[in-house]
Amino acid sequence: MSPKQKSIVILIADDDAEDRMLVKDALDEGRLKNDIHFVENGEELIDYLHNRGRFSDKDKFPTPGLILLDLNMPKKDGREALKEIKNDPHLRLIPVVVLTTSKAEEDILRTYDMGVSSFITKPVTFTALVDVMKTLSKYWFEIVELPKID
Repeated sequence: MSPKQKSIVILIADDDAEDRMLVKDALDEGRLKNDIHFVENGEELIDYLHNRGRFSDKDKFPTPGLILLDLNMPKKDGREALKEIKNDPHLRLIPVVVLTTSKAEEDILRTYDMGVSSFITKPVTFTALVDVMKTLSKYWFEIVELPKID
């Protein structure tokens, strides 16, 4: 990576502190060098994406290149936040990967219909989570071309 290139920021929206820690540890285990930011609900996610409130410093809270989204969160759930993201002309280009405990067919169909890039059910073991994060990282940061979003 040249010095001018920035690594792609990953924004993880998940209300469960243990899940956030496990995902971060799994990404670290996979030696992912990307900056990772966390929000705890859909309201924080939208505020982060619009650099509002405590996320107003765009240097500290840059536009993510990938969002990992839990569906079941308080205040504004992942489905509502996803709808807002995909209805916003500036934000809709950001790939959103649902990472949730839900296996409901309705959630899978509905989120793909709303424009989600991938739907992943959270693995139950840490080892399986590490494998998923390694695969996800390889796919999103080594294989596909992502749009530049500022």
